[in-house]
Amino acid sequence: MTSTTPIELAIAALGARGDGIGEHEGRAIYVPCTVPGDRVLARLGERRGEGVAAELLRVIEPGPGRASPPCRHFGDCGGCAVQQLDDATYAEWKRALLVEALDRVGLDGSLVGPLVRIAPGTRRRASLGFVRRAQDAKLGFARRASHHLVDIDECAVLAPPLVALLAPLRAALAAALPSGASGEVVATLTATGIDLLLVTDAAPGLAARERLAAFAEARDLARLSWRRPGREAEPLARRRAPIVRAGGIDIEPPPGAFLQPSAEGEAVLAALVEQTIGAADPVADLYAGCGSFALALARTRRVHAVEDDADALAALNEAAARAGLGVTAERRDLARRPLYGPELERFAALVFDPPRVGAANQAKALAKFGPPLVVAVSCNPATLARDARILVDGGYRFMRATPVDQFLWSARLEAVAVFERVARPRPPG
Repeated sequence: MTSTTPIELAIAALGARGDGIGEHEGRAIYVPCTVPGDRVLARLGERRGEGVAAELLRVIEPGPGRASPPCRHFGDCGGCAVQQLDDATYAEWKRALLVEALDRVGLDGSLVGPLVRIAPGTRRRASLGFVRRAQDAKLGFARRASHHLVDIDECAVLAPPLVALLAPLRAALAAALPSGASGEVVATLTATGIDLLLVTDAAPGLAARERLAAFAEARDLARLSWRRPGREAEPLARRRAPIVRAGGIDIEPPPGAFLQPSAEGEAVLAALVEQTIGAADPVADLYAGCGSFALALARTRRVHAVEDDADALAALNEAAARAGLGVTAERRDLARRPLYGPELERFAALVFDPPRVGAANQAKALAKFGPPLVVAVSCNPATLARDARILVDGGYRFMRATPVDQFLWSARLEAVAVFERVARPRPPG
């Protein structure tokens, strides 16, 4: 349905990706950077599901929920989807992502609490793409719906120390890497300084290593590492241990480790989990990562942590040992081999925090053998709703959910959902 002829559209609603939705010739038209009530001029593009994606050419008449974006890169950079919304419209849309996902699977969306807001400028972790060009380097995020890289020099989401690193990091990549090199830089702001992981097939030679080590010294980085995609990381400069804290426990995460995007958001999630778990003992923490929940819970109870990433699990074990906590840890791919039967029945409560694809297989096992209390932490309302439906069909009651907005101005949303066992499924036959 691609057409070069512009069309005029009335935007009626916002979709789950943050695009405005209009209608043309009986099809839904998705227009980025618009708000309900906008009247716009747009150019039709490729099909998207049952609808059509479109390019915004001009806002003819703005809707009542429109605001000026706080970042000059918005609309070009794909890191944020909805900076065009005023605060009230944004908060209503963000909470509705979870409400509507639950409603779609037949669960009560009214049990979703108020949106917990995490402030701008607090994101501690970012994965930035880079390309080394003939004379310089580009560093930033991909353009919306594209692999094209947008060079950025400001960001309203990232913590200020990470923003301050953009220009010198760009210069360091240009000085150290050969023309044509590309990859990503995972930057993490820790309690002891910035931890950088350079991921690229362009192996740094001796001169490049010296330049990168000098950059780490000049910028007072905690650690700088390099790895090829899919390989183990190799330290280029380790000036001190990069430390993150969970429940007052120090953790040294491996290079590029998964962490909650903000320390503030992690604190909110951990508090919700702890308050819900109460005095339950023992507890399982599935998809435990480096231990942001397990270590906090283990201060007052026995915890069994399960995680597939060996380096993350080692970091969790080391942190628990240093703090004298009684955490048992198990390496296991829960998507392929979920905890089952007696492995689950021994726990009084369980928390799971899977990746965006959710935990369908583990939820099915929980539906049959899960403990009296389950807390689900998720960054994807759609897969959370799917897993919640599995639990409810297996004899759990959906009690409540709290949306936590730590993916600011994006279509992603964190949530903590609580389930209590009310019945066991009947055996077949």
